[in-house]
Amino acid sequence: MNTVHKLKSSCLNFPELLAQNIALISPTMTAALIVPLMFGTIGGLSWLAYAVGTVMLMFVALNLNQFAKRTTGAGSMYTYSSMGLGPTLGSMTGWCLMWSYLFIGLAGTTGFTVFASKVLGAMGIHIPDIALFAICVASCFILAYKDIVISTIVMLILEAVSCTLIIALCCVVLGSHGTGIIDKTQFDFHSMTWSSLGFGVVVAVFSLVGFESSTAFGEEAKYPLKTIPKSIIWSLVLTGAFFIFVSYVEVLGAQGAAKTLDTWDTPLNILAGMYKVPWLAIPLSLGAMVSFYALALSCMNAGARVMFAMSRHGAFHECFRRSHKINETPHIAIGMMALLMFGVISVYSLAGRATLDAFNDAGTMGAFGFCGAYALVCISAPFYLKKIGELKASGVGLSVAGIAMLGIPAYGVVFPSPAPTPPDNYFPAIFGIYLVVGLIRAVGYKIRDPKSLEKVREELTEMRMPGGLAFK
Repeated sequence: MNTVHKLKSSCLNFPELLAQNIALISPTMTAALIVPLMFGTIGGLSWLAYAVGTVMLMFVALNLNQFAKRTTGAGSMYTYSSMGLGPTLGSMTGWCLMWSYLFIGLAGTTGFTVFASKVLGAMGIHIPDIALFAICVASCFILAYKDIVISTIVMLILEAVSCTLIIALCCVVLGSHGTGIIDKTQFDFHSMTWSSLGFGVVVAVFSLVGFESSTAFGEEAKYPLKTIPKSIIWSLVLTGAFFIFVSYVEVLGAQGAAKTLDTWDTPLNILAGMYKVPWLAIPLSLGAMVSFYALALSCMNAGARVMFAMSRHGAFHECFRRSHKINETPHIAIGMMALLMFGVISVYSLAGRATLDAFNDAGTMGAFGFCGAYALVCISAPFYLKKIGELKASGVGLSVAGIAMLGIPAYGVVFPSPAPTPPDNYFPAIFGIYLVVGLIRAVGYKIRDPKSLEKVREELTEMRMPGGLAFK
């Protein structure tokens, strides 16, 4: 086992970074499974929740880019928060991200399993879900272990094919409605409450999270101070517009159906049948399957790099900061992410939880972690700018606006309508306990090894310098 701590440098261009972000956002995931969940939350105003969620996260993106255009490293938002708030508070962002990448990765794994079962079932082949979990996680591990460039190119191709099929179906639906494509019921704001909008934005966050994941590849990106900020903004703009469009079309297309949209388990396939293009059902299922696979792969890649960076600061065992001698990937951290993903989803399966329910649970849990990480980055940004002598009123304004916008989903979580039922009502408490454990570990490290913590502070000081590369 080697002790090389270096990742492959300057190997990712803008398209690969954009692919990493879009794969983790997984536009197909929203079109294939989340729009019905959103409709059940806020009804015909689903498109509005996505619009508000996109604007909200744009403020978060602008705060992220305060860091991304000045400094870079392998730790994503974890290192950003640490540069502004210090290693102890900054580590909480790392714990939030580890939680998020694990559970969104599980959403990818379960989504892959749902659609793989449908495709195989159409051919008369039936494989147990737990075996499909293993196939997904194991093959993702091989790709992530082998080469980050291959991983991102595979993700880009898979998601592009899937989104093209979805847009084609949406065009069929709109064409069938002719001049009636303006749906007045989707612009009726009288029935909307702040609580329903807030929880709708939580669902939108579930759809949009991951737009920032390219920040975890600072050591591997080419011209990172330009390509990473650009990839953050463009991934959010493109996918936000896609979600607004697709949610509007699905709600429009579902009108007149025997069952309401929120009861549909495969909305794309049902729409294909309703609008007389049933031959699209199998290609759409294949597209969804490979898109969810790309999501699981991107989470494994991003989560491993956060673990890699946190291990450099004592949050995890030092073995996780090792990289492969030949592949220059964080192979041990990738292996741990694979084990965690398979272990957690196997427990779910053995406990009798349906795979589709596990998908919804994992997505909701993952969204909590991202909201926490985004809030900490927004808080950290003005402190970082002050430390490097570049704080302006605009920087403070962006921070305040980002935190205020994040209050919308926070309100929806604290005062949900309708009230959640088990196990959903336990999720905030479980996440809170996890954060307390992470904070105790961070404070314990501060007390146990103050000298090492001082070295971490010195590294963060070097990273704060504009243009400085983390861990040079």
